[in-house]
Amino acid sequence: MTAAADLVLTNAEVHTLGSPDETHEAVAVRDGEVVRVGRAFDVELLVGVETRVVDCGGRVVLPGFIDAHTHLPMVGRSLVHADLSAADSPAEAVELLRERAAEVEADDGGAGGDGASGDGTGDETDWVLGYGYDESTWDESRYLTRDDLDAVSESLPVVAFREDLHTAGVNSVVLDRYADEMPDSGVQTAGGDAASEGVVDGDAAGEPTGVVVEGAVDVLREATEPGREEMAALVRAAQSYATARGVTGVHDMVRGSRAPEVYRDLDEAGELDLRVRINYWSDHLDALREVGLRTNHGGGSRGDLVAVGAIKTFTDGSFGGRTAKLTEPYADAAGDPDAADDETGQWVVDPEELRELVADADGSGYQLTAHAIGDAAIDAVLAAYEETDDPGSARHRVEHVELASDEAIERFAELGVVASVQPNFLKWADEGGLYDARLGERRLRTNRYRDLLDAGVDLAFGSDCMPLGPLLGVDLATDHPNPDQSLTVTEALRAYTSGAAYAGFDEDRLGTVAVGTAADLVVLDESPWETDSIRDVAVSMTVVDGRVVFERD
Repeated sequence: MTAAADLVLTNAEVHTLGSPDETHEAVAVRDGEVVRVGRAFDVELLVGVETRVVDCGGRVVLPGFIDAHTHLPMVGRSLVHADLSAADSPAEAVELLRERAAEVEADDGGAGGDGASGDGTGDETDWVLGYGYDESTWDESRYLTRDDLDAVSESLPVVAFREDLHTAGVNSVVLDRYADEMPDSGVQTAGGDAASEGVVDGDAAGEPTGVVVEGAVDVLREATEPGREEMAALVRAAQSYATARGVTGVHDMVRGSRAPEVYRDLDEAGELDLRVRINYWSDHLDALREVGLRTNHGGGSRGDLVAVGAIKTFTDGSFGGRTAKLTEPYADAAGDPDAADDETGQWVVDPEELRELVADADGSGYQLTAHAIGDAAIDAVLAAYEETDDPGSARHRVEHVELASDEAIERFAELGVVASVQPNFLKWADEGGLYDARLGERRLRTNRYRDLLDAGVDLAFGSDCMPLGPLLGVDLATDHPNPDQSLTVTEALRAYTSGAAYAGFDEDRLGTVAVGTAADLVVLDESPWETDSIRDVAVSMTVVDGRVVFERD
């Protein structure tokens, strides 16, 4: 006798998103797996006394979304600290930070996410933190400075992180406390005499303006890194946010953080509502080798939701900070006092160091993934991968791939390297937007999803938390500023499901709806194939490992 299902979703439009994409009326789940998909009559034969049956009322059921590049604790920080993504001017950002400062002062460093310490012990310090501002959307398009943030507080340390996390603004308290720890090579001045490192922006008199990038931002990250208790609170908040948007798995990029420990704590306690693949920063490579953790350890059985992913590294910076490494100068660099001295951006990890890291990690059996935005950086990563034995089998990845040349796309396909990209970045690619200012006509050659897919490149979608939201990404990818690069709805959905699963060696159990696959599902109120605004489609239910982890009231 066939055992009854735990959960049945019926009267639905179930898309397998396989090849081809098939549609069915119902799906049955038992012990965390899909056990039947097909006609409602056939699936409902598995209904037992304790089966939960959900009448979807014609709603669309898809495989759960996998965010292939995220920083989940940063989502939590925006929820707990000041969310500057809502600001439409420097003045509004300052006001949001003032509100947060009042909360910090009232809490006196108490629980609820105020504490931060560089040693990760949870010792609480009265930091006023804000995340996610994007000056490119403001009429007064400029970074937040020391003068702005001194107006928030002259006694508490204040940091405002730009959305890309490559640039931040700090007040005088932070400068007084940490200036000696920040890299001092490359002090930017209003006269544009900065060295290529470009780490601390300064005014015409050489005094820091409070705008810091790259290496100096790393100092701030370490100084404000949450302890274990606060990290758990951030992850809980972030996973609730993610599952409400249909996310069932994340590839989290982790550096010097208590997050891996917290993920495993929550998993053991049965409180983790997402599959988490941890891509560890290259700083952790020796430690991972020492304890015997390799790519794909963990996450292979029901209830085991945490797995080891790739070794992660930077190569360059960002377009927003003019630190992405290009082969040709930035369109707005010449004569701009805030531009870096090297008008083609900068190396965060230079090509030689990158080659050594890739050879070392690949030789030890690790998957590699490298941040590369500019065309010069993308070429450097592909050159390093090309020196390994079999980059395709290792599923080495390039994160972002924003300005890839024709030759680079061909090399992606030849090497079998995964392109892990973020379609929500297209919000900056419209005429008059940030990429237009930074790149000029090259903006239409960014994020070449159609060319990558047509060349046979494995395409994985993620958000980089800017913002986290798969349906926003699908919407933008299907309406690219360059129409020649737009994807179909099915192609875009696959990049957020089976494509992301492939990037994590999980394509056999995740990313499609089929018998034997993990029961990671999302129920949408509307069909993304039949709406004019995919980003506005509401999520009704999210299921992870057979458990309903989100259900809209």
